[in-house]
Amino acid sequence: MLKAEICVIGAGSGGLSVASAAVQLGLSVILVEKDKMGGDCLNRGCVPSKALLSVAKKGGTFRQAHNHIKEAILKIAPHDSQERFEKLGCTVIRESVRFFDSNTLETEKGVKISARYFVIAAGSRPFLPPIEGLDADKIYTNETIFELPEKPDHLAIIGGGPIGVEMAQAHIKLGCKVTLLTRGKILSKDDPECVNVIREKLLKDGVVICEDCHIQSMSFGKTPIIKTTDDTFKPSHILVATGRQPNVDNLNLDAAKINYDEKGIIVNKMLKTNRNRIFAIGDIVKHGPQFTHIAGYHAGIVIRNICFKMWASVDYKALPWVTYTSPELAHIGITEAEALEKLGDKNVRVLKQNFYANDRAITENIATGFIKIVGRTNGKILGVSIVSENAGEMLPVWSLAIQKNLKMKDIAGLILPYPTISEIHKAITGAWYKDKLFSNHTKLIIRLLQKLPSF
Repeated sequence: MLKAEICVIGAGSGGLSVASAAVQLGLSVILVEKDKMGGDCLNRGCVPSKALLSVAKKGGTFRQAHNHIKEAILKIAPHDSQERFEKLGCTVIRESVRFFDSNTLETEKGVKISARYFVIAAGSRPFLPPIEGLDADKIYTNETIFELPEKPDHLAIIGGGPIGVEMAQAHIKLGCKVTLLTRGKILSKDDPECVNVIREKLLKDGVVICEDCHIQSMSFGKTPIIKTTDDTFKPSHILVATGRQPNVDNLNLDAAKINYDEKGIIVNKMLKTNRNRIFAIGDIVKHGPQFTHIAGYHAGIVIRNICFKMWASVDYKALPWVTYTSPELAHIGITEAEALEKLGDKNVRVLKQNFYANDRAITENIATGFIKIVGRTNGKILGVSIVSENAGEMLPVWSLAIQKNLKMKDIAGLILPYPTISEIHKAITGAWYKDKLFSNHTKLIIRLLQKLPSF
């Protein structure tokens, strides 16, 4: 029997953050990982996909892209390694585990693990849709696409979310023919006006986009065949990027009497399961946003609850996400459609400003893209969407503003360096007050004030 104050299941972003913080705060920690340290983000997700995109955007070759992926993973891996966490003081177990009961885990080799608290950070895996003829061994997912030995002649991508769209642009720029098929619209969770910019860029790059597409069947002979209600495609390779599903299957959660279903583990706002000393974080949480940065955020909530007894709870009002195409599409808060549905058009105001009006954008020859802000009529910031190169780097100011309940006037009052792209934040929030500032009512007040003696 191994014992610890905290046992963390999963060495991805969230699990590593909990283990690192807890052990450095003086608690005994057991960290369990059956697969690669660093989890999906390092080995099959964020790192390899952004490395691939980086080379593609710079006009590199397929071989250069895959070499860069390996180099990027190798450089980051030591930070997530078993050796580093053992040096910190964690006991690292590299086996699969199952709950024996609500107080105990059992490893595949029969070792029992007891802990005061358990943190389940077992992540998710690619979801494969129920398409007739789909053979999991003959298609690619984000777990295997980065290991391709050769450049695909024609890559068909099923799924129009961020992964599908990013991989479509990356591979078209690397010289592949690319067809993107999605049953709805691409990037359906984002502002449609912003998505139009991305769609037009993909089409200009040469991606064939089939939206509102129903795939009837697949077959795998000498050449894969995809049949839709309207067409037939014969790609050389198929990437399925239709979302994720939580890894709840093999943990024997029933033995611990933990509430869950096929969509994940059910938790409260403190990320506690129905078992008081068992938490769940990251992709395995039911209805939780499936982003690496959310797993890290969850880890902070759990550390505050376990270590500091702060009764911290999740708040997604300042949730950001970025699609790393060229240009990027970045968003935080709620969209225009969500705001109108929630508050009504009388209580919501929306402003948009194009980047071509920004002096730095002119000097950099940036002709496309814009920022759109959504707020209450009283100036409270509700959401921001940005479509531009490096749009993700422009979100932090809005993240802070929404988290701290700032208003448009607080951003408008910033002193920002000239000339910078970030001046657009000040410009658009200044425009928020333009009509009121230069109204006849304000002019009347100014005239009256001018009659007062100078001071």
